[in-house]
Amino acid sequence: MNARRLRIALVVALPLVALLTTAADQRSRFTPKFARGQVIRYQIDTRMTTSGTMTSPIENPQGATTLKLSASMIVRVDILDAQPAATSAGSSGSLRIRIRATYEKSTATSETDAYDPQAAAISDQFNHLQGRSVEFTVEPDGKLSNISGLEDILANPSTAQSVRAWMSGLSSGSAFPPGGVLVGQKWSSEQPLTSTPLAGLVWRTESNYLRDEPCASSATAPDGTVAELAGDTCAVIVTRFEITRRGSKVESTPEDYRRNGLRTSGTWTGTGESLDSISQASGMVTDSTQTSTQNIDIAITSASSGSRLTYKGKVESQTEVKLLPASAAPAPNSPPSKP
Repeated sequence: MNARRLRIALVVALPLVALLTTAADQRSRFTPKFARGQVIRYQIDTRMTTSGTMTSPIENPQGATTLKLSASMIVRVDILDAQPAATSAGSSGSLRIRIRATYEKSTATSETDAYDPQAAAISDQFNHLQGRSVEFTVEPDGKLSNISGLEDILANPSTAQSVRAWMSGLSSGSAFPPGGVLVGQKWSSEQPLTSTPLAGLVWRTESNYLRDEPCASSATAPDGTVAELAGDTCAVIVTRFEITRRGSKVESTPEDYRRNGLRTSGTWTGTGESLDSISQASGMVTDSTQTSTQNIDIAITSASSGSRLTYKGKVESQTEVKLLPASAAPAPNSPPSKP
């Protein structure tokens, strides 16, 4: 009787063991497989609407309250170097990648409800990206280091956000659990949000690996032709995020503002979602669409004079990124690169 029960238990248990083993083998690890000398191109289209009011010691009752910005870019990515990075145990781990990103095309238009010289300046900053390059290193943990180039452009917050978001996207593999993920799996992360007037802001994300499907993207090359991207299997991942503040007792003034004799207060919240298709073969994003809404209500006060600037507004944005075919280089009659 005991032997019979054992055989029955094995018949029931072995298929379960096989399923678990298969599931473990099917974990996907989305680390881009870069190689030295590799060239990749992406098309990036961004639309942003900003509405809000600002009050300051110098009143401007006729100032613009709404700004609509549209930008379109083609970025060439050259992999300058890809070297294994030593782990803490001394063995080779993930790659440390040196990248040059060149804006082969960059155009932008803006529209406001009143004359606003800053709006024109933002459009000019995007237009001046064309022909410019930035170099940076993607560390094994996904962080960016040794950034050089575009210092004058990165000084503008709007264009800086676009450039840095693009650069960070190349290290998207760091956003996944290190052991790989299965279809249907969810995971979350949290990281501080820097370069804002309020301290203690955090960026929280929750991702879900929805399904696998054929990579069936298409993109319009600069010469106007539409090319189908050869498809392997793509993982479809949805990520929802929010911007919130960590704790009500956290000091609201960032240290760099405090050093300059300023105090900040208020709220900054946001929500959004991205839908990404990632190649199982290369680990690179083939398509990505992100939408977000941010609500800002902040005050910046001088500790010495008491003068106060307040801003209350809303920012809505949508960004689409597509991996271009290998042949999608700028058309021969494209404007010359700017020095």
